[in-house]
Amino acid sequence: MPFNDTASRAAVLALAGFGLVFSGCKQEEQHAAQARPAPEVAVVTTAKEPVVLTTELPGRTTAYLDAEVRPQVSGILLKRLFEEGQDVKEGEVLYQIDPARYEAEFARTKASLAMAEAEVPALRARVERYKSACGERAVSQQAYDEAVAALDQATATVEARKAEVQAAQIDLSYTRITAPIAGRIGKSHVTVGALVTANQAQALATIRQFDPVYVDVTQSSAELLRLRRDLEKGDLTSSGEGERKVRLQLEDGTPYPLEGTLQFRDIEVDPTTGSYTLRIVFPNPDHLLLPGMFVRAVVQEGVLPEAVLVPQQGVSRNPKGEPVALIVDDSNTVQQRMLTLNRAIGNKWLVEEGLSEGDRVIVEGMLNVRPGANVRVVPFEGAQKQAASQPAEQQVTTS
Repeated sequence: MPFNDTASRAAVLALAGFGLVFSGCKQEEQHAAQARPAPEVAVVTTAKEPVVLTTELPGRTTAYLDAEVRPQVSGILLKRLFEEGQDVKEGEVLYQIDPARYEAEFARTKASLAMAEAEVPALRARVERYKSACGERAVSQQAYDEAVAALDQATATVEARKAEVQAAQIDLSYTRITAPIAGRIGKSHVTVGALVTANQAQALATIRQFDPVYVDVTQSSAELLRLRRDLEKGDLTSSGEGERKVRLQLEDGTPYPLEGTLQFRDIEVDPTTGSYTLRIVFPNPDHLLLPGMFVRAVVQEGVLPEAVLVPQQGVSRNPKGEPVALIVDDSNTVQQRMLTLNRAIGNKWLVEEGLSEGDRVIVEGMLNVRPGANVRVVPFEGAQKQAASQPAEQQVTTS
């Protein structure tokens, strides 16, 4: 085929024109990229601060004092002198047992005592006469000794009769069944006219005192060992008297308004659960806490003197599920950091490793940047709001 010079020239010119157009577009894109401003990101600068570490422990409330009312003598109940569900005072009469038999026994023992006491003066006078006569040998020594023995026996009989009177008086007083403690009394398990017996198995009623009230919570022994190890290493420091103060959350999640005091930690670990008990005392003036309620106690562990906290929105996860954060270095270049997180506190993470004091962590604009990109840094506007909403002393809670 003959070579067509006209077609060749046209093709060359077309390619040259396309090259000029492509080169022009590329230069325009480069100029546009250079003219485009760096993406803007909001950052929070990390700082080390003391943090009070706390832990939430489940538990139940128990009565501060719990007394079952039982009869100490037998008889028929004549009266019930209290209203069920009301507060009673210590020593207040709750039930009245028929006292007739015990009154008769008390009268009998008093009469027996009077008879015994009546014999003593005559015997004492006989001893005095025999003593003088024995010195003058008017009576024998044996007669004198027998008179002394009779007087001693009469005196002992008087003491025995006094003890019988006292016992009868005590039994008579027990016919009035009184409250052993002050508190709120529950329902009565017996009715008027029922026969009750001394020290019977069934309680007549139960009195509970729940102002203050106990809260018994459990904590694993492994957690106890971890806390002791951290304190020994210096990772945690003791907060002193503050460690004995405990806050409480009710069943519905609302906070209890009054603080409690840690009273003691149990001295043994339950082998079936691997946990031990902490007993806390809470004031309960309005009787809001009732025995048996499920609660969660917020107990202080100690103080982490140099903690690094970062907003949760500044932490993401890589495809492996590992926590990462994007920071901005001194040259305003984005870098990625792998993190080791401890626990959450409100809307922040407690960071164990990966961040240092003074790092600028990106909390807004993360989706628009990648590691290695240059960015323009602005302060995080929500930081002031979050700081204002946080207490002066941070508290970290773990479940």
